Parts: sequence; C-alpha cells; structure tokens
Amino acid sequence: MIWGFLKKKDGAAPSETAAATPAPEPAPAAATAPETKEPGLFGRLFGGLAKSSAKLADGLTGVFGKRKLDAEALEELEELLIRSDMGAPAAAKITAGIAKERFGKEATDDEIKAALADEIATLMAPREAPLDLSVGPRPRVVLVIGVNGSGKTTTIGKLCALLQRNGARVVVGAADTFRAAAIEQLKVWADRSGAAFIARGQGADAAGVAFEAVEAARAQNADVCLIDTAGRLQNREELMSELAKILRAIRKVDEDAPHETLLVLDATVGQNALSQMEAFRSAAGVTGLVMTKLDGTAKGGVLVAIAERHAIPIHFVGVGESAEDLQPFDARAYARALVGLA
Repeated sequence: MIWGFLKKKDGAAPSETAAATPAPEPAPAAATAPETKEPGLFGRLFGGLAKSSAKLADGLTGVFGKRKLDAEALEELEELLIRSDMGAPAAAKITAGIAKERFGKEATDDEIKAALADEIATLMAPREAPLDLSVGPRPRVVLVIGVNGSGKTTTIGKLCALLQRNGARVVVGAADTFRAAAIEQLKVWADRSGAAFIARGQGADAAGVAFEAVEAARAQNADVCLIDTAGRLQNREELMSELAKILRAIRKVDEDAPHETLLVLDATVGQNALSQMEAFRSAAGVTGLVMTKLDGTAKGGVLVAIAERHAIPIHFVGVGESAEDLQPFDARAYARALVGLA
C-alpha cells in the first residue's frame, strides 16, 4: 500500500503500478505485500541504481573470490563501502554484521553481495514507511522542501498524479515564486491530473500563496494540499528563515499544519545530502524523505548513510523522469538493486 486513504470501497488497495501512473485507467487488482509487487517496479529500481551498483561491484570483483573473509578482507570491504558513499558509521555496522556470520569462511563475490544486501536491508528497514495521508484532519497539508535543483517541483507533480489517479481531491500551491518556470511546470502537472491550482506571479509572496492554497483546500473539502517551495541552500540563513514565514502563514488556517514536511534530496550530491538533511530537519521539522535522481549517479549509497544517521521515514525514491519512476521505498529491493542482485 502506498497511500492509506487510497483504497477501493471494498477495502482493497490498488496496485502500486496503478498508483504511480497518471493516466486515467481502471486500477488493477490489489497488490499490497512486497512479494507480489509487479516485476517492472523492481526492474526500474535495478536499472536506476545501475551506476551505483556498478561502482560497488567493480570494487568487489577480485577482492573476495574464494578468499577467506579475514580481518584484512573485512577492512578492504569497509573501505569500499565508505567510498560508495555509505559513510563510515554505516560501513562499520554492515561490515560487523557480515563478519559475525562469515568471518574465516571462504566467500564468492555473489555470496558477499547477498550478505551485503541482507545487512543493508536490515539497517534500512526501520526507515521503510508508506506515506499514509488517510489519518487526521482534512485537508492533509504536505509541505515540500529542498535545495535548488533537487527535484521538488517534479516530485510534487508525480505525487499529484498519483493521488488524483486514485480519486483524491488535491489542491496544489505554487509557493516557489522565485522561478516562473517552476510555476508553469507545476501548472502542467496539476492540469494534467485535474487538481486545483493556486498560484500568483513570479516574485509574489510565497507565504501568501501557501496561505491561499490551504484556504482553498479547506473551502473545496480537498483531501490533500501539496505546497511547493523555492529551492534554498541550507547554508543561507536568510533563505532558510523564509520557511518559518511560510509555516506561520499555513498555521493561520490550520494550527496543526503542515501535517507532513517532505524533504526532497538529490542523490547526485552524495555526502552533501547529509548536511542538507541536518539543516532542513532543524529549520522545518522534516517528517519524511524523497530521494531523487538515483538513475543519474553512482552515489546511491548515500541513502544508506542517511538511514543510519537519521530516524526519518524514507517514503519514495526516484529512478527516472516518468511518474512511474517515483517508487515507494522498499528496503530489501533497494539493497539488492544497490549491490546488483536481480
């Protein structure tokens, strides 16, 4: 299940493939358990993480082939994981887990990959969580934040398509008023999916747009209000402080809003994503993560580092440009794709 309230009247959830597709087609039969996921979903994840898995596989090749997993080999493995952007703490935990089960034993590359996938999945599993917008008051206000170029606007468009495809009433607020292109891009997504769209011109007060979007969502009895925000650098205090203004404006309509604050992180920035996570978590109370552009980088291991350091749910990963390429995060599938196991 991706969205808690997106259920058929008989209580069955639509399949994840249908949920991720913006075209108005009937939803197929339910598929809620990880084992029943359509193979195409994993295929897209596997393909999207190809650069990251190739980087890791290249390091493993020839290092462990029929070699005993001794202290020297474990040290090499830990260094390889660190170079793969998983970070030192996560690398140490993963290596220790493998050592506990396999120290002193011979291991092929495939056996090491399988062991790696198991340990990575174990580490990341606590962060696996569907974005459930079914509980709480209506409208459910979702604020989307992140740095310039992280993929916020596109992610909102894909979420909008997913929600509308499953019958939710959605209002979209274009509070990225610094870029005319962002407003235009978001309007295309909203029009395509039939969502209500709230915007002003470029340079308008972002907090005012956010306020109007929440007001409109309440007046229209909408299920969800998605609010875009301008990209801002985490080390620019004046830009980060504007988020506080947006939060104050939203809370004039609903004192409990935003109910979800999603941070969109760009996988291509590697370890810098950790500093972004820390800064935005402090400034805006991040409740969940979306990691984008995994298909364009060899730094997909950074999501492991984030999962190890921050107890924040990972809701979605992006592995391409289409709406179908925004996938619910699955720790086991991600781990296997990251190490190159089909």
